Amino acid sequence: MTDRYDRSGFVLAGEAVPDAILEIRYYTTYNFVGQRIDGYEEPVALLTKEAAAALKAVSDDLRAQGYRPVIYDCYRPQRAVDHFVRWAEDLASDSMKPVFYPDVDKRDLFSQGFIAGRSGHSRGSTVDLTLLDERTGRLLDMGGAFDFFGERSHPSFTEGLTPQQYANRMLLRSAMLHRGFRPLSTEWWHFTLENEPYPDTYFDFPVRSR
Repeated sequence: MTDRYDRSGFVLAGEAVPDAILEIRYYTTYNFVGQRIDGYEEPVALLTKEAAAALKAVSDDLRAQGYRPVIYDCYRPQRAVDHFVRWAEDLASDSMKPVFYPDVDKRDLFSQGFIAGRSGHSRGSTVDLTLLDERTGRLLDMGGAFDFFGERSHPSFTEGLTPQQYANRMLLRSAMLHRGFRPLSTEWWHFTLENEPYPDTYFDFPVRSR
């Protein structure tokens, strides 16, 4: 059995994928909880070596087209997931509702699948990301924000999206699938390495560089 505190199979995403831009939201207070999340001790991202190699290939493909990956989250320790669960159970803590879940009652976050006691991120081969257009220096418009709780975040959602917004989602999706990542049906930004090396281990070491 793999030790869930053993980080020897992980690398820093910023070193493995040097063209990526890191925007680690859970190290900041700008996230759906409104606090820095437990376990995020530095604004860095960690991935299994296998996922990092695949993401480097994605990044190289995208750079050839004039884009860069912008990483919001990678490995997420179990203690961070536990923080999400405690927050979801505290119905009075809703300061970020207008930004991240305006149309969802907080008491329904579990039943609707937005919050769960375990996350694929804790297995180390999942990445949340978007794209930056090098020609404009701006993020591509995906027609919805990262970590927005609602149907608008579904990759296949089209109601109210422009053709360009949908095309931007498909650009990201195609690039990730081409290098062995599988998508999630409810989040346009979320991808997991198909052949992840630790499919049954939910790690819990903190997010830091060393």
